[in-house]
Amino acid sequence: MRIKQNRLLSLLAFLIISIVSASGQTVVKGIVKDSITNEPLSFVAVYLKGTSDGMNTDEYGQFNIKSNVSTAKEVVISFLGYKTQNIAIRPGRTNVVNVMLSPSTTLLAEIIVKPEKEHYTKKNNPAVEFVKKVIATRDINDPKNHPNFHYEQYEKLSLALNNFTEEKLKNGIFKSFKFMKDYVDTSSISGKPILNISMREELTDYYYQKEPKTEKRIMKASKHAGMDEILAQESMQVFFKEIFKEIDLFQNDIPLFLNRFVSPLSEGGTNFYKYYLEDTVMVDGEKCMNLAFAPFNAESFGFVGNLYITLDSTNFVKKVELTVPKSINLNYVENMTIAQEYNRMPDGTRLITHDDIVVEFQLMPNTDGLYARRSVYYKNHDFSQPPMADLFKKEEKIIEEDNSFNRSDEYWAENRFVPIKEKEDGVAALMRKLRSYPAFYYTEKVIGILVSGYIQTAEKNSKIDLGPMNTTLSGNTVEGLRMRVGGTTTAYLNKHLFGSGYVAYGTKDGIFKYNGQLEYSFRKKKEHPNEFPIHSIKGSYSYDLNQLGQHYIFTNKDNVFLALKRKKDVMNTYLRKAEVTYKREHYFGFSYELSATHLTEYASSYLPFISSTDGTPIHDYSMGEMSLSLRYAPNEKFYQMRNQRVPITLDAPVFTLTHTAAKKGILGTDYDYNLTEFGFQKQLWLSYFGYTKIKAKAGKVWNKVPFPLLTIPNANLSYTIQSESFAMMNAMEFMTDQYASLGVVYHANGYFFNRIPLLKWLKWREVLSFHGIYGSLSDKNNPRLNSGLYTFPTTSYTLGKEPYMEAGVGIENVFKILRVDYIWRLNYLDNPNIDKRGIRIALEFKF
Repeated sequence: MRIKQNRLLSLLAFLIISIVSASGQTVVKGIVKDSITNEPLSFVAVYLKGTSDGMNTDEYGQFNIKSNVSTAKEVVISFLGYKTQNIAIRPGRTNVVNVMLSPSTTLLAEIIVKPEKEHYTKKNNPAVEFVKKVIATRDINDPKNHPNFHYEQYEKLSLALNNFTEEKLKNGIFKSFKFMKDYVDTSSISGKPILNISMREELTDYYYQKEPKTEKRIMKASKHAGMDEILAQESMQVFFKEIFKEIDLFQNDIPLFLNRFVSPLSEGGTNFYKYYLEDTVMVDGEKCMNLAFAPFNAESFGFVGNLYITLDSTNFVKKVELTVPKSINLNYVENMTIAQEYNRMPDGTRLITHDDIVVEFQLMPNTDGLYARRSVYYKNHDFSQPPMADLFKKEEKIIEEDNSFNRSDEYWAENRFVPIKEKEDGVAALMRKLRSYPAFYYTEKVIGILVSGYIQTAEKNSKIDLGPMNTTLSGNTVEGLRMRVGGTTTAYLNKHLFGSGYVAYGTKDGIFKYNGQLEYSFRKKKEHPNEFPIHSIKGSYSYDLNQLGQHYIFTNKDNVFLALKRKKDVMNTYLRKAEVTYKREHYFGFSYELSATHLTEYASSYLPFISSTDGTPIHDYSMGEMSLSLRYAPNEKFYQMRNQRVPITLDAPVFTLTHTAAKKGILGTDYDYNLTEFGFQKQLWLSYFGYTKIKAKAGKVWNKVPFPLLTIPNANLSYTIQSESFAMMNAMEFMTDQYASLGVVYHANGYFFNRIPLLKWLKWREVLSFHGIYGSLSDKNNPRLNSGLYTFPTTSYTLGKEPYMEAGVGIENVFKILRVDYIWRLNYLDNPNIDKRGIRIALEFKF
């Protein structure tokens, strides 16, 4: 009986405690939305002030916090790029808090919330009329209206591991690096703990001349330290400057993250953005209208933000603050804020004084990613002529002062426009400490090999590098398994003289192949001979397989990833070649190359040379050629690799012109030969409609020559997407001695998919492509009509009256890294052993 009473009392006590606890529990729930777009905001930090109770909002912007702390009287809502809100709550009660977060750009006394189903119209809209006036006068205050313009600039770019809490140092890969806590910094924007892993600084003078239009920069100082030291530094500098490009709001399009965003002051802005007159505020003592804006389609490449514009007739923009919609179809960028400030000269000229961009990158789901901040400060603007009379006559766009990359700490302390924080300046010390740990040291080495493709033979300043490693093992029909070893010298051995070479062996043909090259550069190089600009003379001697009708533009022919092919690759000969080349590149984009070549091409069992005269086999033929190549690519931006350059942007056109000539009898030349080729390529930005890449080429062989010397269209036998090739054509399927080709690829950047509910969630992007070639074979080069030539392979044909064509539709940004195209061959479908359609893929890393 007593036991039952005790149990009853215990149960009663438990119920009383539960009721008391429940009555004292504080519940805060609700939803967080953007005040301008009305979109739910995910991953917003919501917590009870003075407690450890809190959470992040889910994908729908919702949160639900329960706390037994009776002293909690305020909930804090904080998110990068938005004004933090503190809202009073009632302890011990259920509080429903629905929050409209205002971008940090908004400096209003109270938040103005747009209705979820707002009826926005451009007609008779005072905000639209106001922005039209601003757009109409945007160029009046441009400082480049003056004959000359100059300013001094300090730029700082930092990369950091985001939200680097003490918990991370206790678990996972960081637990062995306890010392890293001494280098943890705090973001001045988000307030989160960050660990700086890369720091770049630059001090430059900018000069502008209106007539003729010329821009020059004098590099006074530059320094860098961080984990990206394993990459090519000059190329990384170009890459970062393209990603974090200085924003000119007063143009129609704004280049950023290698994409084009529509400016809120674009001439077509009223068709892309919704504008709102928020309120008037004081900015630097001047009364300004706060003009808010957001794109009609939140997934498109546009901004959400505010412009602070004076109310006088000049419509002067005093301040700019931007962010991007949460649902924008932009990869890896979780949050971003941009702020710019301007001063007005007495004559009304607009002078930028500060440009700041903060980005939180999320490279993989459910990770904190990277924190990046680029701050640029400007001062001492003037409109006088530069002190150096010949400055604008110099070829270089950036003139480096002596020792600009080796300035002392004292120099930086004296010349920085703003002081640098201690933790930012400690990146070099952090890297030295990390590299003292074998686990980090060897991991960094492996990553460096994977990125560069080469193995360094010394701890620092390697004089000889081995590689490229992606060509070590590959395979093809003729050679079977192909094994290759090679290497190259670097500028740490000699800054002018460079050597490189390789040896390869095929297990099936049992033949050794080789290449040796010696190059003298007239300019001192920092690391490698291909650094821009090239001014060199080089000689090479090689013997290797020649894949007729297959030439890959941005990779090696024996790259292991090209070993898998859709057809047997038997259109191969062996080529012995000796060549001397002189090449000169200029800073303004023009280059020329003069080469003298002697080659001997040998028939193979797969591709014999059969005389069209009497049907006898021919072992080889020889040519002594002279070639002149001209190239003009103004403002070209590329990532410099050891042996090739990968374009970062093709905004400017690229023109090429090449002529090759040979005279029979000279240096054992078997045929008179003249080949002329012209090429053109351009990337056209179509504002919010995406962009189009256009590549056109034409060529003609002027003499009677055997088929290896004809203009054979470039076929792609791999399953990957390859530039300047035909995906459905077989190798040597068509023979021409004159041709004109066109390739057009349209990238819609999600313009259509962003309007379809499911597809816009997937953030896929559309691709349309067309490739065609029109060509012919003259009677003199047709072995069926003429003697003294080589009989065509039985699988080779001539083009008829219509061009060869193929078209494709594709989806890119699949899982953020994959592009998949479906290609149709449109004609010549009766040719035997062809593929009429197929799928091609490519790995692409795009923002």
